[in-house]
Amino acid sequence: MRIGEAISKLDEGVLMRGAFYILLSAAAVFLVVDIRDMTMMNAALPGFDPMHEDQPVLPPALTEGVPAAPPVQPASPKEVLRKPITFELTTGGVLLAEGTIDPGAAARFSKEIETRGEYVKTVTLNSPGGSVDDALAMSKLIRDRKLDTKVASKALCASSCPIVFAGGVGRLAEKDAVIGVHQVFNGAKDRPSAEQAMAAAQATTARVARHLNQMGIGAGLWIHALETPPDRLYYLTPKEMTDFKLTTEPLATARKKI
Repeated sequence: MRIGEAISKLDEGVLMRGAFYILLSAAAVFLVVDIRDMTMMNAALPGFDPMHEDQPVLPPALTEGVPAAPPVQPASPKEVLRKPITFELTTGGVLLAEGTIDPGAAARFSKEIETRGEYVKTVTLNSPGGSVDDALAMSKLIRDRKLDTKVASKALCASSCPIVFAGGVGRLAEKDAVIGVHQVFNGAKDRPSAEQAMAAAQATTARVARHLNQMGIGAGLWIHALETPPDRLYYLTPKEMTDFKLTTEPLATARKKI
C-alpha cells in the first residue's frame, strides 16, 4: 500500500489527537525556556488574573501585531466580573453564576446545588475565569446533575470558564456571547522552578484535555488554548464553537431528531 493511501485512511480523530500531543510536548519545552528566562530577569510569571486591580478585566485578543479588543464588549461592569463568583437562582430554573472563579468557588457551587438542585435546570455563566481546579469540579458536577449551560448575549465566559460551560448536557451561546480561551498558568505568588512549572503545566493540561474529551468537546478547542499566551485570549467564533462541539443544538431540535 502506498504511503499516501495509508495516510488517507487514517481516522481524522487520530490525526487531531496526534497533533494535539505534539503541540503539548512543544508547549512544555517552551514553557521551561520561558520560565528560566523570566527567573534570570527576576520577572513575575506571566498570567491574567481578573481579580488583580492593576490588570484590565479582559485580556486583549491574540493578534500578530497590536493587541486587539474582544469582538464584543461584555455588558457587565468590571466590578461585577472581578468579584468572587456568586450564584443566584432566577426564574425558569436558571442559576446565574457571575464573577471570578476564585479558589473555593466549587465548594460554594456544590452547596448551592445541594440546597437548590431540584429547581436548577440551567447554569448561566458570566465570568472572566479563574481557578482551573474549581472550574473542573464545577463542570463535573454540572454534568453529573445533567444540567444545561448557557452564555447569554454580551455575557463573558473566558479563561477557565469554558471548562465549566463544557459540563452542560445542552450548551447554548447566544448571539454576541463573548467566549475565549488561553493557556493555563500558575497564579500563585510563589515562583516555581522550571522543572516544577513544567510538571504542573503538563499535569493540569492533561487533566483539562481529558475532561474536555469526556465532555465530548473537539481537541481543536484546547489546541487554540495552548497556542495562546496567558495574557491574551483566543476569542471563539460561533462557527468554531459549533465545529468544536462546544455548543450544541437547542434541546427541542435535538429531541425532534431522536
